[in-house]
Amino acid sequence: MKKEVVIIGAGLVGTLLSIYLSKRGYNVTVFERRGDMRHEKIAAGRSINLALSDRGIRALEEVGIMEEIKKIAIPMHGRQIHHADGSSAYQAYGKNGQFINSVSRAALNIMLMNLAEENDVKIFFHEKCEFIDWKNNEVHFINGSDENTSTVKADLIFGADGAYSAARLTHQLQHERFQYQQYFIDYGYKELTIPAGENGNFNIEKNALHIWPRGNYMLIALPNMDGSFTCTLFFPFEGEPSFSSLKTKESIAGFFEETFADAKKIMPTLVDDFFSNPTSSLITVKCFPWIRGEKFALIGDAAHAIVPFFGQGMNAGFEDCSVLNGLIDEHNEDWKKILEAFQLSRKPDADAIADLALANFAEMRDKVNDATFLLQKKIEAKFSNKYPEKWTPAYGLVTFSPDVRYSEALRRGNVQQKIMDEVMQMKNIEEKWDSKEVEEKMLGLLS
Repeated sequence: MKKEVVIIGAGLVGTLLSIYLSKRGYNVTVFERRGDMRHEKIAAGRSINLALSDRGIRALEEVGIMEEIKKIAIPMHGRQIHHADGSSAYQAYGKNGQFINSVSRAALNIMLMNLAEENDVKIFFHEKCEFIDWKNNEVHFINGSDENTSTVKADLIFGADGAYSAARLTHQLQHERFQYQQYFIDYGYKELTIPAGENGNFNIEKNALHIWPRGNYMLIALPNMDGSFTCTLFFPFEGEPSFSSLKTKESIAGFFEETFADAKKIMPTLVDDFFSNPTSSLITVKCFPWIRGEKFALIGDAAHAIVPFFGQGMNAGFEDCSVLNGLIDEHNEDWKKILEAFQLSRKPDADAIADLALANFAEMRDKVNDATFLLQKKIEAKFSNKYPEKWTPAYGLVTFSPDVRYSEALRRGNVQQKIMDEVMQMKNIEEKWDSKEVEEKMLGLLS
């Protein structure tokens, strides 16, 4: 008889995992703390549009939903950099034909929930996990609407309830050697909006991720299907300027006029959005162990929350599901072996993408404006095009190379950066960047 599976959390990873398991014949029930977003109003200002790339696409293809997702996805072939002087520049993400996809978090989550229910998954809402009884394999919930409590017995339990996971907390408190690290950066984020133009037209380039890099902070914008853009201001909590220093309508309008003038012209609700939408924090979570024998595992953000600056949070969580699915076959449904192998495989990769995401923040807010950085990228792109088997830029390893583990992408990226540090120190590199001398230098350092 197939196992009874309880998944705590009906977000992106929890619903995708439920589809994988239900397609295998498991009896899956999902419990979600929040209400049903298909019927209840979603709190504004917390979406951070998603960048769906190859790792996440592979998982969605495995459960047969990617063709449907394409209907709500907008390809972004590169970054459109908006400089302070009003000029802009385009930077392609990878080789021709490579792109990431802007997807609405809510629209994707709704599609996954619908597909889960089509596959006989039961989803209950307003159910908050209170604690887990490990001896009896029981999860205790309290309903946020009527305060009623319930106890659900399961053979297998997954904590997929996000960065502030209640499942992780009860696991942590009842594990004498649980290792836990959380790290908040000194920046928060606030969601803003560029509305659609006349007749639903896009006011700026549709097929790009827009960035206004300003050294210590940045504004980004991702396209939506209705012609609007979801913007996110990544900004210090304290200091000058910061969220704490912009307190009046006049100060907000003045700051944007001075710093993001071209964006402000197409953001008519800027000041109202700034005051009404919440300021949210950005957290990295690393923990261990993720599992308990053959009966419990953390997955997705509950196991490894990361900051959004590499666009890999959702993709990493979806890859968790894909890896787990492969391990079910490999270990013939022996869940003790499956979960042990899952943890052993994914923990180093989760730590690696967490570090990569933090490092990419500096690149996005500052380095994309730096002439030396841009020259390095030109050298790498030329070399990679000629020797694709020898060199793939770090962004490509993470975003467009799903067969390369995150941990391997980090290792190779570090090796390549050491080589580029030497190359960029070559005399007159600005004049001879595309010369045979530079090419031979890189080949020599690689060997």
